[in-house]
Amino acid sequence: MRIEWMNAQLTEVDNNAAADVGITRRSFLKAASVVGGGLILGFFVPGANKFALAANEKKAITPNAFLRIAPDNTITVAINRLEFGQGVTTSLTMLIAEELDADWSHMRAELAPAGDVFKDPIFGMQMTGGSSSVKNSYTQYREIGAAARAMLIAAAAKQWQVTVAECSAKNSMVTGPLGYKASFGSLAEAAMQQAVPEKVALKDPKYFQLIGKPTLRIDSFAKSTGTQKFGIDFSLPNMKVAVVARAPVFGGTVASLDASNALAIKGVQHVVKVATDRGGSGVAVIADGYWPAKQGRDALLVKWNSGNVAKVDTAQQFAAFKALAKTPGTVAKKADISALAGAAKKISAEYEFPYLAHAPMEPLNCVVDLSDAACTVWAGSQFQTFDQAAVARTAGLKPEQVTFNTMMAGGGFGRRGVPTSDYIVEAVQVAKAYRAQGKTGPIKVIWSREDDIKGGYYRPSHLHLAEIGFDKQGNMLAWDHTVVGQSILIGTPLEKMAVKDGVDETMIEGLGGPYNVPMKISVHNAEANVPVLWYRSVGSTHTAFVMETLLDEAAHLAGSDPVAYRKKLLGADHPRHIAALDLAVQTSGYGKTKLAKGHAFGVAMHESFNSVVAYVVEASVTKGVPKLHKVWAGVHCNQAVNPLTIEAQVQGAALMALGTTLPGSAITFKDGVVEQQNFNDYTVARMNDMPVVSVAVVPSFDPPTGMGEPGFPPLAPAFANAIAKLTGKRLRKLPFDLEKA
Repeated sequence: MRIEWMNAQLTEVDNNAAADVGITRRSFLKAASVVGGGLILGFFVPGANKFALAANEKKAITPNAFLRIAPDNTITVAINRLEFGQGVTTSLTMLIAEELDADWSHMRAELAPAGDVFKDPIFGMQMTGGSSSVKNSYTQYREIGAAARAMLIAAAAKQWQVTVAECSAKNSMVTGPLGYKASFGSLAEAAMQQAVPEKVALKDPKYFQLIGKPTLRIDSFAKSTGTQKFGIDFSLPNMKVAVVARAPVFGGTVASLDASNALAIKGVQHVVKVATDRGGSGVAVIADGYWPAKQGRDALLVKWNSGNVAKVDTAQQFAAFKALAKTPGTVAKKADISALAGAAKKISAEYEFPYLAHAPMEPLNCVVDLSDAACTVWAGSQFQTFDQAAVARTAGLKPEQVTFNTMMAGGGFGRRGVPTSDYIVEAVQVAKAYRAQGKTGPIKVIWSREDDIKGGYYRPSHLHLAEIGFDKQGNMLAWDHTVVGQSILIGTPLEKMAVKDGVDETMIEGLGGPYNVPMKISVHNAEANVPVLWYRSVGSTHTAFVMETLLDEAAHLAGSDPVAYRKKLLGADHPRHIAALDLAVQTSGYGKTKLAKGHAFGVAMHESFNSVVAYVVEASVTKGVPKLHKVWAGVHCNQAVNPLTIEAQVQGAALMALGTTLPGSAITFKDGVVEQQNFNDYTVARMNDMPVVSVAVVPSFDPPTGMGEPGFPPLAPAFANAIAKLTGKRLRKLPFDLEKA
């Protein structure tokens, strides 16, 4: 998901937050008294922390501050993000452990609750998205580790009556002259009495002992043994479970309800009407567990009113998009394209991209315990700051009356970071309705797989129309490009801050990219009664496909090798792109290795979230069915904090992107109703689809850039380019359909 707009959004979230907080404006704070003792170190950004108690260190700050060193020598790091498979519990913990000089076996991690102290140091809000977790917290977490290390050494020096310069730390131990030695745990209480250093010196990257080394994930044992607790597993005493019947058309409302059959099912306690997203209404069935709640919902007799809301039809939508693309749009990027009229050669192309569901393996869920004066929530949220505020508004409480606990999540890809906080707000509405029945206690709202697939907030559908002109030698003269689609920002609270002159930048990001091409870009913002949202790599999910397949076609027209053609358009100003591309070429054997008969290489490259991923793939086509066999990735993400995480992110992104090419990987509408409902009719890539993926990272000591999303965009175009070599067919749609190409 994209988060460049977050700084501007600060004033919408918290009027006391600073909209331009630099990473150099920082302070540490410590808790002077916490049950259990030890060293507890926090961190805050001045101006972005409404409730931080930095001014009075006699009061304890949030007990779950960033770093806790216990007397037993365990070191716990609070992760201010959501962990939903991307590995931040390990990577961020590594940053502190490196500067702390801790023994890795002593390190632990836990997910932080919502709190000002845990806000992103750049964006001033607690969130996970835009591949920003390691990138934005790289210096922050290292400084916390360095500060704690300095305090431990100072405590030891005072205890031994020696100078700080005579002491050093390694493997969770401080050593001094005359054989003095003490563990971090034994020094933790004394370290709490030391002043927090105002400035700390960070290690030169060439001296890193942990950062840059392949490191097994902290959560791998729990996840591989089935003992990891996700949000959907969370339970409380006397907790009830609710499922919600929602209108089949977005924004629909309950016209009539007969709940008698549902109430007759054993375990069903209540059936209540509740407000749902986008001004709609639904019916919540509250029961002793998920199964009776689901059975109760299935037994409901509900008639829906959808006469006052628009009804989307996929075929009609793309017909309208095509017509709109041929009319003048809002110019997003200017260029002289007058040479198109007299071009000796042309490429004219029309591309279609469907709605996509995020489809995380763990469907949405949320636990709410509501009382008159407080509300506690447990959810796997990407937007803790937004969601905590939404809970307060919905419950009629102040933000400080809401405790928002972050749960481990089984995927999300953007769906758990919604500006409207739709599934969180709905859960609070259910809790309010439950209390209106005179009941108290926690409620867990669970979405079924069908609810999740049909529940909206999709990657929007788009249509691209491109015309490129060339001279007789194949040199590019002009490129006219139009994009039609539904904006993820227009019509939301973010529109004023993130849409400029009618252009939603997320719709066109990646077009043109680093290449020196004479491209004019126009956009049309279509409207549709479909809730849309960012999706893993946002606009690059479609723009990269268009760019990289058209460049491949242009290289063919010019009689040039696709790799050489790209490098020529990059010039000398993009060394990171060239390094990533060269690495993918080198590891794959492209241009040197002879492939098996019926196999071909495909190439694509894309930059997103400041990282570059280049792919060389090997594919075949048998009886009209394409197959991806091998993938070689060249990655430039600057400093690789944990190479194993980067490898996993690229492999996972490649498989997810491959899924978008497979038949059935589209959300379609008929009369306003989503036609898909589960993995039997909404395709995701499976184990037998997985190619062999080799990942190579360009070495660098520069501060890291994002890696959660950049592996997604170039996979599908690289696959399509290989198919074009084998069949001569240029694929213009996702998912692939060779019969209609």
